This record gives sequence, C-alpha cells and structure tokens, in this order.
Amino acid sequence: MRYAHLPGTDRNVSVIAMGCWALAGDQTWGPQDEAESIATIHAALDAGINFFDTAELYGAGLAEEVLGKALYGQREKVFIASKFNWENARYEKVILSCEASLRRLRSDVIDLYQIHWANWEVPFEETWSALEELKRQGKIRAIGVCNFGVKDLSAILSLGKPVTNQLPYGLLFRAIEYDILPLCREKHIGVLCYSPLTIGLLTGKYKAPDEVPPGRARTRHFSCSRPLTRHGEPGCEAETFAAIREIEKVAEQLGLTVVQLALAWLLAQQGVTSVVNGMRRPSQARENAAVADLTLSPEVVEQLRKITDPVKEKLGPNPDMWEGSARSRFR
Repeated sequence: MRYAHLPGTDRNVSVIAMGCWALAGDQTWGPQDEAESIATIHAALDAGINFFDTAELYGAGLAEEVLGKALYGQREKVFIASKFNWENARYEKVILSCEASLRRLRSDVIDLYQIHWANWEVPFEETWSALEELKRQGKIRAIGVCNFGVKDLSAILSLGKPVTNQLPYGLLFRAIEYDILPLCREKHIGVLCYSPLTIGLLTGKYKAPDEVPPGRARTRHFSCSRPLTRHGEPGCEAETFAAIREIEKVAEQLGLTVVQLALAWLLAQQGVTSVVNGMRRPSQARENAAVADLTLSPEVVEQLRKITDPVKEKLGPNPDMWEGSARSRFR
C-alpha cells in the first residue's frame, strides 16, 4: 500500500480509502450482510488500507455502527472520516451530530469531520465555529468539506482552511477539472475522490444503459426519462457507453481490470490525495488495495483522458452528478 500525507495534518493515509456508504444496504446498493461488511473492513485493513470514510447519512447511522463494530479494539491503526447531514449545519446540531457519530463509531475522536453538503440557509461562520469548537474539545482532529464548488470553497477559506474537499471525480465524471480542482491545487487542499467508478459503471457489470437499475441510473449520464432521475437533462448514454467500451479495451491490453485502470488513472492526477471507493466484499478490498502499487504511463493516462473527453464535454462543468445546472447543489 502507498500512503500520502493529508494536507494540513500530521497524518499519512492510504491512497485508496474504503467508502462505507454501501455498507448501509440502501436502494442504491441493495441489501448488505453485516458479517460480510465486517469481513470486508478486516480485509481492507489486512491489505494496508487505513482510511475509512463514512457519514451519518448512510443508512441513518447504520454504516457508522458497522464500522465501529468492525474496528473495535483497532482504533489506533486507522484514520476515520465522517460527515454530518445538510440539515444539521446549525451550531448545536453540528455538536450533537458529531457526538452521535462518535457513539456509533465507538470512538472518542473522529480524525476528519466533514460538511457533507453546503447549507446556504445557515451562515458558514456558524457551522465553522461549531467545527472549531469540536476540534478544541478534541472530538475531531481535522475539518474537511464535501461537494464545495469554487464560490463556497472561497467563502469557507475566509474563515479557516479545510484540509480536504471530497468531490465526485472519475474517468466518466470529470466536471471538477474545469474550476474546482485547480483551486484545490492552488490552495493545497487535498482532493478526496468519491464515486470513482461512477455508481458502478466502471465495474464491467453493465454493457448497455438499459442494464443499469433505476437506483443507480439517476446520474446525469442517463436520460431524464429514466425512473428516479431529477436532473431534467437528456443525458449522454451513447457517449458514456462508447467510452466504457474503449476503456475496457485499454484494460485488456494492459492485463488489468477496468476497476484497477480507473482507480490508477485517478491516482495519477495532480492534487488527488486519496480515492474513496465503496467495497462490499473482501475480494473487492484486496483488488482495490492492489491498485496503490500500479503506475500508469503518461501515454496511457493521456489516452484515457482523450477517450472520456466526449463525456466530459457533454456533461459540462456542473459538478452535481444528480441535479441539472439550474438546481445544482454546487456553487
């Protein structure tokens, strides 16, 4: 496993992080057995992954509970990141959310506590003040943000400096490259990439748009005629699946899985600290961890960039995977 320094802290984290959303077993991911979740967490640890990312939103705290149970007695070995919900941005609610997460995680400290989504109805000063108080009390070690666009990130930087910005980023969703990623690089804010496989599109499971179940086919890649979508856009199904076919060819030529290739491409991007990927089975943990030892040539990195450029251009600079530009939760 390869480790990277987390900006603004004295900690090193694995460049592959285990995302814990799927452990909640909701409509997006389907049912999940707790015993298998715990076995997956232990397999990740054995493979050198020390970074686990969760949130109170995932299964209404269930993912935190499972993670806390699995890591009980091994807390000193790991780096835990969690997040509080959008509606809990008021001072007292931030404090209460953190304390509830600590109980579920069976821990006295959260290494990285993150604003999950910006709440524009609550002044950032109020939310940031609560986070600083939690840090002063020793309940959290570092503060991060998630899904912050250029305007919100600039506003929060006037109050203090988050060490990370967790953003949707991958071969099939490169919107942050327009504006947000350059700003994070300039300000030395670590980028944590979530949904690197774009809700499973880069797992090799799906060969055509109609094979993707409604719970996953909600992103702007898919037509707004698909059930559960809310973005109101035509999507880019043809471009997306054409890119997937070309990515699969490159992976085959290199003797890699599409998952390994997609994650390795992200690790080659300047400013990326760690890639947060969901894992549900021990085999997935081992496969993900192995990517840390892969290095793609500059030629392959550029080839994959060109293959996915049509998808990037069609989706444009809106970094919200689920909402159209008019209702984007980024600003």
